[in-house]
Amino acid sequence: MTSTDKKVGYPPLSKVQYTRESAAEGVETALRFLEGRWKLVILFHLFGGRVMRFSELEKAIPAVSQKMLIQQLRALETDGIVGRVVYPEVPPRVEYHLTDWGQALCPALDALLTWAGQKEEAEAGRNDV
Repeated sequence: MTSTDKKVGYPPLSKVQYTRESAAEGVETALRFLEGRWKLVILFHLFGGRVMRFSELEKAIPAVSQKMLIQQLRALETDGIVGRVVYPEVPPRVEYHLTDWGQALCPALDALLTWAGQKEEAEAGRNDV
């Protein structure tokens, strides 16, 4: 399993003190930014300061339709997670990258990978018995 924390450093921890209600509201807001089947996959491809053209993302995620990839990228761009640069060329060249705020998601997604890996390890341990 690849660790995303090796690609980028962790941002400073928040000093905000949450109540149950404010924490639940914060998680709900965060999940709204990331909802959609392909957004997390797109983010993983862009971590580490990678800049990718639309066609490269299409090839990297072959199961996603062109329409869905466009929709998910637009939503990530609108939310300020992904940056988009259009070069005035013929044919037009469009590149995508994570904004600083998008790159700050790295520790959270790395924690998700670790969490999912623990379940896989536990299941593999049960199958070995």
